[in-house]
Amino acid sequence: MTKSLSTRIFIGLFSGVMLGTILQYGLADASELTAWVVKIASGVGTMFVNMIMLMVVPLVFVSIVCGVLELDDLKSFGRLGGKTFGFYIINTLLAISTALAVALIVEPGVGIDMASGSDVVIATTELPNLMQLIVDIVPSNPVSAFSSGNMLQVIFMALLVGGVIKSMDDAVPLLNQGFQEGNKLMMKLISVVMQLAPYGVFALMLKLGATLEASLFVSVMEYMLVIITLLLVWIFIIYPIAVSLFTSVSAKAFRAKTQEQILFSLSTASSNATIPVTMRTLTEKLGVKPAVAGFGVPLGATMNMTGVSIYVTIAIFFVANAFGAPIMMEQLPSLLFSIFLLSVGAGGVPGGGMVMIGVLIHQMGLPLEAFVIVAALDRVIDMVLTSCNVVGDAAVLTIVDASEKAYDIETIKVPEAQLKPA
Repeated sequence: MTKSLSTRIFIGLFSGVMLGTILQYGLADASELTAWVVKIASGVGTMFVNMIMLMVVPLVFVSIVCGVLELDDLKSFGRLGGKTFGFYIINTLLAISTALAVALIVEPGVGIDMASGSDVVIATTELPNLMQLIVDIVPSNPVSAFSSGNMLQVIFMALLVGGVIKSMDDAVPLLNQGFQEGNKLMMKLISVVMQLAPYGVFALMLKLGATLEASLFVSVMEYMLVIITLLLVWIFIIYPIAVSLFTSVSAKAFRAKTQEQILFSLSTASSNATIPVTMRTLTEKLGVKPAVAGFGVPLGATMNMTGVSIYVTIAIFFVANAFGAPIMMEQLPSLLFSIFLLSVGAGGVPGGGMVMIGVLIHQMGLPLEAFVIVAALDRVIDMVLTSCNVVGDAAVLTIVDASEKAYDIETIKVPEAQLKPA
């Protein structure tokens, strides 16, 4: 217990995988024992993730309301929202472009005869309708929005409530104070639950190690290596360098401060479940203002899907090449636009990228059997791409916060300069 939380999470992650692997291959004859242990680990892991998810919606709602209340005025909210949204979009487009260039150079899947024969069913076969996506942001039933965990709808309601309270100035001091105290309560709850993280991570990784088949990795090693290498480059090189260029935080410091976030997201494979950890990383370790983190983190968990963009782009090229139906140049514009829409509309939950790939497989007329290998390997790739997503949130919001602080300093200097005699 004297070790740092990041160290204990890593120990839980590593020991869980090792024990799970031993159960699968070292105790293959004791199938009943393995099944019993995996069932317990699955239950413990699910309880831990549910405990985290339990806090996500109230945390998002309260933190965004408090974030709006802490702004100097409502005009600054428009500036903050525009920066955050714009940086997220640029980040996603850059990831898709880079993944496309890598896919065209490496040509994953060429020379592989993908196995067929599966009864896996794709969950959806329709591309997201951009207009409907915008319309659905406004909920017709607030209870339904909270119970379903629809982040965009929760964000909308929080912004509306926070904006109205802010516009009333000091007319409702108790309401303002109530949200501030509620935010303190949520942060304390997160700290308590995070003490259980090493045990929850251990259970989740034990199940993963005991159920994954190693034979799948050998036949498609190149496909996995391309995706995971690109994701790791984004996590440990691109984001730290970007932060060091635009803020006072060095690349080395950024990597160190996001360790806990990376390890936690590896185990949960969920951007939404990692929201509390991302919030804590930004406010307590990177010094980002609560107003910036409170607004940007939930939005990032919904639409800043850099890791998913990279994964989906490489995966669809792999599937097309493996089935002897390579993507032609004339198909690229519509394909890239589809990937962008799917990335922005993807939910921050485990398996979101897999569903997106299923949509594209259907759209391109590829056999449904192509979904088999994607589904089989998704859990491992999903872990790393989730880390890429959440570290991207931290990087973008650290940059946004630095620009906001620079703006505040400039705003203070200008009036002072105007007061000086010519």
